[in-house]
Amino acid sequence: MTASAMRIPLRYLVLHTDRPVTETGTNLRGYIGNKFPEYPLLHHHLDSPMLTYPKVQYKGLGGTPSILGIEEGATVIGEIADGIDELEFRTGRYCVVQKVSYDQKIPVMSVENPIRYRFVSPWMALNEDNYRKFRELSDWKDKKMFLNRILIGNILSMAKGLGIVIEERLSVRTMLEQVPIRYKGVDMTGFSGSFMVNFQMPEYIGIGKGVSQGFGTIRRVNPGISQE
Repeated sequence: MTASAMRIPLRYLVLHTDRPVTETGTNLRGYIGNKFPEYPLLHHHLDSPMLTYPKVQYKGLGGTPSILGIEEGATVIGEIADGIDELEFRTGRYCVVQKVSYDQKIPVMSVENPIRYRFVSPWMALNEDNYRKFRELSDWKDKKMFLNRILIGNILSMAKGLGIVIEERLSVRTMLEQVPIRYKGVDMTGFSGSFMVNFQMPEYIGIGKGVSQGFGTIRRVNPGISQE
């Protein structure tokens, strides 16, 4: 099926708590996964974009935890929402004072005019192998082209995981900066900034590695094609 024919059901559950949550999407995933062990989608362990794309993604943006459910993940989020009255981590307990759920069916498709997105959480583009190759490149222009190819690959992998075939050639322009990140207890290099691509994606979906734990979350910047 081509990208132009796909509309992806999403449910975005925002958990407003009695005070800002300092824990990450990793901690949120651990808590929710343990609280509802009967739902395997909630504790997805395949974070590589080359493997099955996570249908439940945990975010910890601006002190407000949230969970994005995609396709069958959206159904699961709807089933567990009433059971989330608090969040408990090693650093303390948070009372959930309000839950806001957004349900949408978003078209995912190639577009004529490029759309600008920004990363609202660091994009984890590099694994052990391509990090070594990235470090060996001395010119930033070469590094940028290298990252552009990885980004296109990440988008293609995301689409494939959602059952979407992208027939048009993707073209990206990036404006990125390196940022330090920590993933599974290891210090790594991530990237912040924005990019433009001739492909429409849902806001707050993740791209790259670690998306189930909130890395690589995107938000649309420029107006253009409606997502309604």
